[in-house]
Amino acid sequence: MPLKRFKQLLFILCLLSVFFSFGQERQKITVKYSGNTSTSPDIKEGALVFLRDKSKQVHFIHKGADLFCDKAIYYEDQDYIEAFGNVAMKQGDSINMVAKYIDYSGKAQMAMARGDVVLTEPQSTLKTDTLYFDRIKQQAYYNTRGTVVRDTSGTITSQIGRYYINASKYQFIQDVILVNSDYTLNTERLDFFTENGFAYLFGPSTIVGETSKIYCERGFYDTNSDIGHFQRNAKIDYDNRTVEGDSLYFDRNKNFASATNNITVTDTLNKSLVKGHYAEVWRAKDSMYITKRALAITVQEQDSIYIHADTLMVTGKPENRITRAYYNARLYKSDMAGKADSIHVNHKEGLTQLINLSRYNSSDAFAMKRKPVLWNIGNQMTGDTIHLISNPKTEQLDSLKVFENAFLINKDTLSEEGYNQIKGLRLTGLFRNNELYNVDIVKNAETIRYLRNDEGELIGIQKSKSGSINVKIIDQAIDEVRFINQIDGNIFPESDFPKSGRRLRDFDWRGEEQPLSVEDLFKDDPPLDLPIIQGLADYVPPEAFVDDNVTERVEEAGKATPKKENKAARNLPKKTIVKPLESTTKESDSTATKPLKQIIKKEGQ
Repeated sequence: MPLKRFKQLLFILCLLSVFFSFGQERQKITVKYSGNTSTSPDIKEGALVFLRDKSKQVHFIHKGADLFCDKAIYYEDQDYIEAFGNVAMKQGDSINMVAKYIDYSGKAQMAMARGDVVLTEPQSTLKTDTLYFDRIKQQAYYNTRGTVVRDTSGTITSQIGRYYINASKYQFIQDVILVNSDYTLNTERLDFFTENGFAYLFGPSTIVGETSKIYCERGFYDTNSDIGHFQRNAKIDYDNRTVEGDSLYFDRNKNFASATNNITVTDTLNKSLVKGHYAEVWRAKDSMYITKRALAITVQEQDSIYIHADTLMVTGKPENRITRAYYNARLYKSDMAGKADSIHVNHKEGLTQLINLSRYNSSDAFAMKRKPVLWNIGNQMTGDTIHLISNPKTEQLDSLKVFENAFLINKDTLSEEGYNQIKGLRLTGLFRNNELYNVDIVKNAETIRYLRNDEGELIGIQKSKSGSINVKIIDQAIDEVRFINQIDGNIFPESDFPKSGRRLRDFDWRGEEQPLSVEDLFKDDPPLDLPIIQGLADYVPPEAFVDDNVTERVEEAGKATPKKENKAARNLPKKTIVKPLESTTKESDSTATKPLKQIIKKEGQ
């Protein structure tokens, strides 16, 4: 009985041995068609030579791949083939590779194509001089410069490239250029997905179109919809305007860009700079919206003008540009400062309007505080609306107008509680060398003035009423007052002038609110809470094309013929040394964490 079972087991083992031998034999390269098959004394190792005939090319098959050529040399003991002349290798219905020459190891399943190589898949076409194809990992690799054409995205060239068939992904390295009809993209590393047209940029990168130029060191671009996200020193140039920020969004079709965190928008044509932490820019409309500590800087040779508000809007073409600052707007230059609910600037006309928003009326407890206020070298002017007119060419202040409830206050420098005051319905002021030298108050004019002699001694306090008043100002002090259509007036010794009468009705000295520097524009702002930007993932270098897995397969392919050259190893690509990406990312210069001294220095202040 034991002997019978042993014979049965031996019989089964023999069957299995034959089965596996037959299975392994079927895994070798198979000749499906040959016009002529022969041996040649010129070819060692007993290789077979296959030639095509007039009707068909030589045809081989191996594990789902078909190889066609005019001539082939097949080394059966190593299951290795060399194919010449109009060579085509097809894998399924999706991958087709043609070349002048291809060698292929059936054991290692590695192919090398050379000479006018073209690899075609459903979404793209790759052209190069030499291409390596690993059928196990389903990857194709070149290091002899290649070109990939995708109809909807354009043409991509690079020095080194790899195609991951299963992921429909290209990985381009070194001198990468994507060109289409709308723009040219340059980068050092590019991951590109052929099915959806998604492109991921790594290292210093530019996208240059007819109307824009983008720079970043990390970026994503959808080549189908022309939408992108950019980070790491990112900026977008629109004609004469540059947008910079921690994170940028770009829509080419809408001519739209937005930026988040540490934003700077520079207008070189109008010599202006806008900063904040969120911005939207519409190129076609030539307009911009910016908020979160928004700051607009109009750069002038002598003295730049700074405007800060919750929100800034810049609209219109350069020749007709309007800047609007609203919600707690503030203005600063070295010789002037102002506050209002809203500030509107017409750059063409040189008109700056400080406006009290209509929602604040006389019954509002904060209405007086909300009134626009303007300070100029010791003079405080308030009213319902203030217009400041300047000469756009000379950058010099020309005049100002205060509409309704005009009030001019000048602190008497030699007394603690003394204030020179003039009020009326409207005020018109004239400037010379940016200093106020003439003021006219019209309708229901009133004044309180501290009169002093040349030694600065107080002569008396003048209180008057008249139809209108003309004031001359010299060296920041009231020098002469003329009363027109005077109703009454008198000069009182200080001892006879009651303290209760030393303030005109609606007197409101707001000197503590006056910004004395650019930093002061932000002193009343609430704490800034910026969103955390997740950011695009850092570049992950690809594993070596010839890794341990490939090396093991190649070595295994040569074990059956140890005394012969391992042909599977002879045409592997050499390792290419690629310079690592160098990060040039700078620490963010945020108005939330730093004073604006760097901006002032940059603008020559």
